[in-house]
Amino acid sequence: MTEEFSTAEGVLQLTPIQHASLMIKAGGKVLYLDPAMGSYEGLPAADYIVITDIHQDHMAPAVIAKLRKPGTVIVASKAVAQTVTDAAAIANGETKTVGPFKIEAVAAYNLTRGPAPGQLFHDKGRGNGYIITFGGKRFYFSGDTEGIAEMKVLKHIDVAFVCMNLPYTMPPEEAAEAVKAFHPAIVYPYHYRGSDLKVFEKALAGTGIEVRLRDWYSK
Repeated sequence: MTEEFSTAEGVLQLTPIQHASLMIKAGGKVLYLDPAMGSYEGLPAADYIVITDIHQDHMAPAVIAKLRKPGTVIVASKAVAQTVTDAAAIANGETKTVGPFKIEAVAAYNLTRGPAPGQLFHDKGRGNGYIITFGGKRFYFSGDTEGIAEMKVLKHIDVAFVCMNLPYTMPPEEAAEAVKAFHPAIVYPYHYRGSDLKVFEKALAGTGIEVRLRDWYSK
């Protein structure tokens, strides 16, 4: 199942793999976001790998080793770069350009939810969401986050991929409220294991935002 988007530089193809893992082909290059979950048999080697956070559903050194080739560029949060030591570290608010892709790091963190009182599943500043721009089209990938202020003020997002799974991130209702605030043209739920996507879809009815539901877990 590959999604295609027209841009000023040609077609961008995006293939969901599983959970938060996906592949982008554009400009003759291959970029993987969070290659960790699902099967990578038969998929091409990576020109670029972009990683959001340190948890095993986002960072998998064995999968990275399988996908990389000489010259593969890895972009990741500073916490990830402590394990994936040749990654180019990027912090919230910073931007890097790799080949035809512009990569902007966006905050991704929990406001209230955590494993114990006084603890959060995702601390502010540790992980990144990303806006990846190709051919003038801006694609936002939330990473693991709640409906934070930094998400709600995003501008000019063409396509958004937004997480929703309790207890780690947020429920569909909260995700929908955040999406209403920054109003992408198209939104895909991802990283949604166990969530009721119809709740998300219903909450965005009538907003003019196109909700696209896809199965990220059948493989």
